[in-house]
Amino acid sequence: MRRALVTGGTKGIGLATARALAAAGHEIVALYAHDDDAARAAETALGGEGLSFRAHKADVASAADIDALFAVEGERGFDALVHAAGFTRDKLMLMMPERDFDDVVAAHLKGGYLVAKQALKAMISHRFGRVVNIVSPTALLGRAGQTNYGAAKAGLIGLTRSLAREVARFKITVNCVCAGFVETSMTAGLPEKARQEMLQAIPLGRPGRPEEIADAVAWLCSDGAGYITGTVLGVDGGLT
Repeated sequence: MRRALVTGGTKGIGLATARALAAAGHEIVALYAHDDDAARAAETALGGEGLSFRAHKADVASAADIDALFAVEGERGFDALVHAAGFTRDKLMLMMPERDFDDVVAAHLKGGYLVAKQALKAMISHRFGRVVNIVSPTALLGRAGQTNYGAAKAGLIGLTRSLAREVARFKITVNCVCAGFVETSMTAGLPEKARQEMLQAIPLGRPGRPEEIADAVAWLCSDGAGYITGTVLGVDGGLT
């Protein structure tokens, strides 16, 4: 059985991705930072579906936490890594506290670096691996109030494309899925005006579902996507 590590894997896009990969035959380890109730609910739900799923509490931006995880999991390693963890702290840049910038960049960009650096060791040894980073149209188009988030996601695209060139010779692919406006807890609190503005900009005229992002990620993690690396796959209703 193949194994997959999914950061942010107990809610939203991460949970949908964990379910899709588990259904495809992967044993899942899902990282989460804070919400113990959501983690227990995810374990109960996926376990009840007969899927292999285990939640592990860790701060993806903490080198100590990631080192501790791989000290336990490192021998078997992971065949796939999906970095879906993250959050937003939206403010216009002139009013943005430095901590809000640092924390968002750390979760998305530094977190992507930390987990990939560890996961690649076993992938290189096994001469196989799939790395998929979840990014956002904000990285490509920009969005007022999201300079921290946009910078983090744009950095993750740069990391992905450069890393893809470094590890291709080991039959490891590294890609991004650019997830558009998706119905998750992170977008549920948007003011109605902002929601309508976003929907009007989407050619398909509707938000996406977490499962639609998850299906794209699962495909990139499959054997059938073995000739795709260093790309940004837009799953955003035509927004980008």
